[in-house]
Amino acid sequence: MPVWICRTCAVEHAEKADVCAICSDERQWVPATGQAWTTLDELAGAGYRTEVAELEPDLFGVTSSPGVGIGQHAKLVRTPYGNLLWDPIGFVDDAGAARVRDLGPVLAVAASHPHMFGVQVEWSRALGDVPVLVAEADADWIARPDPVIQPWSGRVELAPGLTLVQLGGHFPGSAVAHWAAGAGGRGVLLSSDTIFVNPDRASVSFMRSFPNRIPLSGAVVERIAGAVDQLAFDRLYGNFDLSIDTDARSVVRRSAERHVKWCRGDYDHLT
Repeated sequence: MPVWICRTCAVEHAEKADVCAICSDERQWVPATGQAWTTLDELAGAGYRTEVAELEPDLFGVTSSPGVGIGQHAKLVRTPYGNLLWDPIGFVDDAGAARVRDLGPVLAVAASHPHMFGVQVEWSRALGDVPVLVAEADADWIARPDPVIQPWSGRVELAPGLTLVQLGGHFPGSAVAHWAAGAGGRGVLLSSDTIFVNPDRASVSFMRSFPNRIPLSGAVVERIAGAVDQLAFDRLYGNFDLSIDTDARSVVRRSAERHVKWCRGDYDHLT
C-alpha cells in the first residue's frame, strides 16, 4: 500500500483523508486550492532528491531538492555512541538514506513536534527500523501508526551528551535536542519551532501558530526560557536555514524577556 504524504506539511499518512488534521489545526493551514496528496514514488519521479551537507563538525543538514511541504531542514547529529536524525523531512530516497547510514549508526529518529514528523517511519525503515521517538503528549497527531514509534516524555538521554528535552509551548510535546559537544564543546541547541530563530539571526520567537500569528502567553514563554537556562549551549539551529552562531543562550533569554514585556503591556505606549 502506498504511504500518502500531505503536500502542504509533508507528513506521512497511512490513509488519505478529506483533509490533513495537522494542516486543518489553527497552527497550520489548508491551501485555498484544497487538500492535496502525493507519494514518495511520485516525488521521486518528479526529480526530488535528498541532499546531505555538513553544517559543522559532526552536524549535518538533510534536505530535499526541491523542498517538500514547508521545506524543513532535518539535522543529523553524529556522536561516538550513535547518531540522531532530528526533524525528518517529508522525503527519502535510497541515495540519501545511504549517505546518512555512511555517517554512522542512527540511534533514533525524533521530531520536535507534529509539523516536523515528515516521513518519519519511512526514514526508520531506510535506516534499519530504528526507533521513532514521539512525545507522548503529541501522540494523537500520529497519522501513520507503526511499531517503531516509541513514546517519551520529559527528558531522554539518547547518548552521553545528546538529550531530548520536552518544553511544550508550540505543542504540549514540543521539544529541543541538546548536543553538549557541538560548537566546539560550547554546546548546540536544536530548537526547531519550539524556539524559533528569527530572520535577523539575533533573536528568537515563541508562538502557538507562526503562520497564523498566535503568540504564546508570557507565563509559558518564561517557563520555556527558564528550562533552557539549565542547558549549556552557545549555538542554536532552527528547523530551516537559520541559526544563531554564538551567545545563543543569552539571545533566548533576552528574547523571552522582550516577549514577556510586550505581553504584559510594558510597551503599550509605543502602539
